[in-house]
Amino acid sequence: MILRVSFYALPPTPHTLHPIPYTLLAIPSSKPHVYNPAMQRVTVLIKHRAECRDLPLPSYETEGSVGMDLAAAVDGDVVLGPGERALIPCGFFMALPPGYEAQVRPRSGLAVRHGVSLVNTPGTIDSDYRGEVKVPMINHGTEPFTVKRGMRIAQMIVMPVPPVELVEVDELPETARGEGGFGHTGV
Repeated sequence: MILRVSFYALPPTPHTLHPIPYTLLAIPSSKPHVYNPAMQRVTVLIKHRAECRDLPLPSYETEGSVGMDLAAAVDGDVVLGPGERALIPCGFFMALPPGYEAQVRPRSGLAVRHGVSLVNTPGTIDSDYRGEVKVPMINHGTEPFTVKRGMRIAQMIVMPVPPVELVEVDELPETARGEGGFGHTGV
């Protein structure tokens, strides 16, 4: 079965140099979510892995959530010792429309309480990827952490990605910051 999930994105204004963060809404959803009629609809097709129909598809936990929670689709417990990492499946596949990406981010509660995060964050899922969504988890904590089936392990945000044209030049325009980086403004 393929479920059609709709997202709504607030477009950037012509006055912004970079696209502004987009607010998203999934319909249908197990939880109510704020809808803004000025948002544009974006459709994402999503499909359960056959043996994972018992797990929830990505969903918003609260009315104001921006990220949709992703559940672990592990067959048995996966124990991450301190410093260990594992690629955890989420039990679904999806088709993002061209011009969009899905960002996979850590859940703050797991990070604060257990020191658990993602190896690369945010992770990017490209619009042409059709494999199962998986989350590369890492335990930065001091105690073993157990990933259980159905546990909410990460969150996903669908974002527009504008086409970019790179233009090679001999000189770049000057800025007040210049080449300052890596903590140049202080701690």
